[in-house]
Amino acid sequence: MAEEVERSDSKSEIDLWERFKSDEMEPDTHDAEVVVTLVGMRLAKEGVEFIFTGVAEECEACRLRNSCTNLDEGRRYRVVKVRSGTEHDCPIHDGGVIAVEVIEPPIRAAIESKKCFDRSKIIYDPGVCRFIDCEFRDFCFAPGLVKGDKYIIQNVLGDLEDGCKDGRSLKLVELKRAV
Repeated sequence: MAEEVERSDSKSEIDLWERFKSDEMEPDTHDAEVVVTLVGMRLAKEGVEFIFTGVAEECEACRLRNSCTNLDEGRRYRVVKVRSGTEHDCPIHDGGVIAVEVIEPPIRAAIESKKCFDRSKIIYDPGVCRFIDCEFRDFCFAPGLVKGDKYIIQNVLGDLEDGCKDGRSLKLVELKRAV
């Protein structure tokens, strides 16, 4: 069971946390590079996000291999458009695969306060945390971010002062990979 993290009763901090956790606040993706790839029919819906986990053994001999495996392993992607066209059989995906356009969306994460300045570049290092059951863990170790890679802070969303069980001073931000 997760322990509830004490948060301030301040309305502005509670509103900030709710806004951060919700998907209502759409990150800015207008300058994101679009990549055309093939995904399974279950993922082929606008707005669906996934992490590319690499090439499966069954893909080695497939004639569509280069179209399916043109993404970076460990990265998070969001489907922005499903292309109308041919569905292809696939030994991995039930129902086959279809062409889609994807982007790397900004990823919400918690990082050290001293690194937080809008539009600044950072080298991502989530640090260490002793608390596996922390409700903020998915922000501190955000899926899709790669340790050692450079990111740009697109937005500083607010403080996580009362939320870190390990006592670190953290801010909630949106990160975009620097290319």
